[in-house]
Amino acid sequence: MTLKVGAESSKSWSLFEVDVPPGFDVGAHQHRAAEEVFYVLEGEMELLAFHPAGPAGPDWRAWRSDTGTPVFRGGPGSTMFVPAGCPHAFFNPGPAPARMIFLVSPPGHEDYLRELAGLFTAGGPPNPSAISDLRARHDIDQLTPLTNRRLT
Repeated sequence: MTLKVGAESSKSWSLFEVDVPPGFDVGAHQHRAAEEVFYVLEGEMELLAFHPAGPAGPDWRAWRSDTGTPVFRGGPGSTMFVPAGCPHAFFNPGPAPARMIFLVSPPGHEDYLRELAGLFTAGGPPNPSAISDLRARHDIDQLTPLTNRRLT
């Protein structure tokens, strides 16, 4: 992610440009207070922004909404708005990187990303409880695993 506008410039939101590698799955998660907007610039993305009907399985791409709506697959120009408290996720199913614009309100998501990067550069794999603590401090309730899926 490349920070374009952050908390140092805006009291309302942060804006990022995101390169999403093939197979990357951010995992379903939700925020109690944050609202987000995703806008696909290049490539294709599978996008989720709804509460699942019935029990939610470990693969959010199989979830359906209470109206039967499945996960959306869209290309350039596709937009996803995520209200606070709504489970959401994205996945790049394509053979090439995808690019998105990501807007989050309130600002400060860049602090989470900076701290997360610090856990990965500290040497060795990061401690799972440290990642859980970090997510809790930054209003992220991870519902399914963040992963890199092998594409066939």
